[in-house]
Amino acid sequence: MRKRNESVTVEHERAAAAPAPLDKGCSLRHSLRLPAATAATNTGMKRPLGRRYGLWFRLRRLIIWLLGVYVAIPFLVKLCPAIQAKLVFLNFVRVPYFIDLKRPQDQGLNHTCNYYLQPEEDVTIGVWHTVPAALGKNARGKDQLWFEDALGSSHPVILYLHGNAGTRGGDHRVELYKVLSSLGYHVVTFDYRGWGDSIGSPSERGMTYDALHVFDWIKARSGDNPVYIWGHSLGTGVATNLVRRLCERETPPDALILESPFTNIREEARSHPFSVIYRYFPGFDWFFLDPITTSGIKFANDENVKYISCSLLILHAEDDPVVPFHLGKKLYNIAATSRSFRDYKVQFVPFHTDLGYRHKYIYRSPELPRILREFLGVSEHEHHH
Repeated sequence: MRKRNESVTVEHERAAAAPAPLDKGCSLRHSLRLPAATAATNTGMKRPLGRRYGLWFRLRRLIIWLLGVYVAIPFLVKLCPAIQAKLVFLNFVRVPYFIDLKRPQDQGLNHTCNYYLQPEEDVTIGVWHTVPAALGKNARGKDQLWFEDALGSSHPVILYLHGNAGTRGGDHRVELYKVLSSLGYHVVTFDYRGWGDSIGSPSERGMTYDALHVFDWIKARSGDNPVYIWGHSLGTGVATNLVRRLCERETPPDALILESPFTNIREEARSHPFSVIYRYFPGFDWFFLDPITTSGIKFANDENVKYISCSLLILHAEDDPVVPFHLGKKLYNIAATSRSFRDYKVQFVPFHTDLGYRHKYIYRSPELPRILREFLGVSEHEHHH
């Protein structure tokens, strides 16, 4: 009995020690199974690895897509110069939205009249005329004819040429009208063709012609009152185009004021914050600047000032992020040494960075009334024969 038990035990041990049977393919018939705890651990490790791989795959795909767009945009701009023209004018950006340009009083301009002029066939431009604050009470409820007659009163007139984007009802523009009106000026401003509620397609030539038409319209009604031209940002390009043309026909304005001006549109485009990501892109000028020129857009302030013969005042904030301060200073240096200004006053007024006036808030300066009074007070017939 004892021997039998020992025999059974030995056979059992042999069976346990014997290798698992092989199938015809010489592989184990029964797969080895890991303990449950070990399998669970491996599954837990696979999930984070899978997530990381999926996240990296999506991130890589996004980077490749962005890189493709980055490289494609220059070629798109080169093939379609109209895109670059749109970016220069930005006339499709209407800010603030939902304002009725026929009702300037909604913007706090209670002594302002809205009317429309037609510089050319199929072109209509919307105009605002704000009278001096001293005439404010009399202006309320008056019609366009009264406002036109008021231009003949003994108050100087400023023709204001705004920059790109927005309309004549832009917030900073409205605030400037109020300041100038309080200082005793008529302010006449308008939206170029293609801006605001003005009808037509924008172009440098068209914008300049619109400005010329409004200037002539003012002169026909203002008598001997001084007429000054004030351009801001892109409007400085329109202003120097206009004044050069006026000087060539020997009907110059009494003074030219340039706020935040540039030298020419190519240098401004190269310095604009939008161009930062492409500034060092191979062929930047060919891709981005040449299409502007191809579209007939130059706004060559640096060339125009060489043919302008009237007093010139330049205002520029040192912290201007849109038109760099050095471009305004460079334009001043060109004008100051130009023979065309030898008999006229040329002045450059910088505004320190600490003031925070940036690109469009110079109207906030408490010094502005004094600056204008001192400059315009002696600008008329500032000849030194």
